Amino acid sequence: MMSLASTDQSIVILGIPIPSSSPVFLTVVAVHVAAGLGCVIAGAIAMLSAKRGGRHPSAGTFYYWSLVIAFVSMTVLSILRWPLDNHLLTLGVLSFAAGVIGRAARRYLWTGWPRIHISGMGLSYILLLTAFYVDNGPNLPVWRLLPGWSYWLAPSLFGLPILFWALLRHPMVRPTNSTPALR
Repeated sequence: MMSLASTDQSIVILGIPIPSSSPVFLTVVAVHVAAGLGCVIAGAIAMLSAKRGGRHPSAGTFYYWSLVIAFVSMTVLSILRWPLDNHLLTLGVLSFAAGVIGRAARRYLWTGWPRIHISGMGLSYILLLTAFYVDNGPNLPVWRLLPGWSYWLAPSLFGLPILFWALLRHPMVRPTNSTPALR
């Protein structure tokens, strides 16, 4: 198993401490940050776009492949920092699994796919943000003033009500007079 050398120095970039100055570690972090940022932006675009061909599926596809890259880079970073980042590995695995399920439900049109798709992608996004805040919250303006437990709960406190609203009110999952409820 690879580990960080004991003589390795941590560095600070934009106020966020990076635990290693190793070029390999910094490269993986750079890829991870870019992929995570791609997830946040593409996920927001997909959520806010009309659910039809065009912007929503394009942003969703970009979100998914950015999530794949974030997952792979997170796995490498977790291995390099084992066991210090076990909790981030767990959040990353859960986020990726939810995203894979959400995408598969839509691609393969599982029975009741809209609910599964919305749930999977929504939970993936919430878990992604949770991992970000758990890892970086203590170093972010405003967030650093909050107690540690808030990094774990804030994304869910904001995201789950929105997800539940979508599951109850979105036209693709809400029964109408002319269509039976999707189960």
